[in-house]
Amino acid sequence: MQRCLAGGGVAVFPTDTVYGICCDAEDEQAARRLYALKGRPAARPAAVMFFALEPALQALSDLHDAERAALHALLPGAVTLLLPNRSARFAPACRTDPATLGLRVPLLPEGFAALRSLPRPVMQTSANLSGEPDARTLAEVPKSMLDGVDVALDGGELPGTPSTVLDLRDYADGGRWHVLREGALPAGAVGEILASL
Repeated sequence: MQRCLAGGGVAVFPTDTVYGICCDAEDEQAARRLYALKGRPAARPAAVMFFALEPALQALSDLHDAERAALHALLPGAVTLLLPNRSARFAPACRTDPATLGLRVPLLPEGFAALRSLPRPVMQTSANLSGEPDARTLAEVPKSMLDGVDVALDGGELPGTPSTVLDLRDYADGGRWHVLREGALPAGAVGEILASL
């Protein structure tokens, strides 16, 4: 998969929630191809996924202490965190909202732990056509998408509930947060985790 992404390719892969589709997080041409395969509106942002927490913390060096503590508590896990993108990184993923970064660090199935060695983050979204149900198995990924990608990794049957989307853009200012989409991690569990910090 590393060679695929480094060469501008697009891949389907398993996460800790549903199947995803990804490309290099800095490659605008690959991002356009991914969006076309998914039928995703061009202005809609996608998440940036690191396959381990430490590289994410190193790359996002401008995180405030409170944000860094929240990442340590919540990741890796089935959450997508919206954070301030103070250095305007990863423009292909942020699209028309360069001030916001969507961050994912999945808790990968053991069979795919090798993905943690990928040297660069990916831009990713769920491997389904825009507005259609998420794919729990590789067979549920649309054929048009599978035919259009360069690599498809089969991770068997996944849990099937998408990540919880948690807005932490105001977290450094008084600990404010809210859940935009409840998914695999219940909102109550999010509250307990953040209250413990």
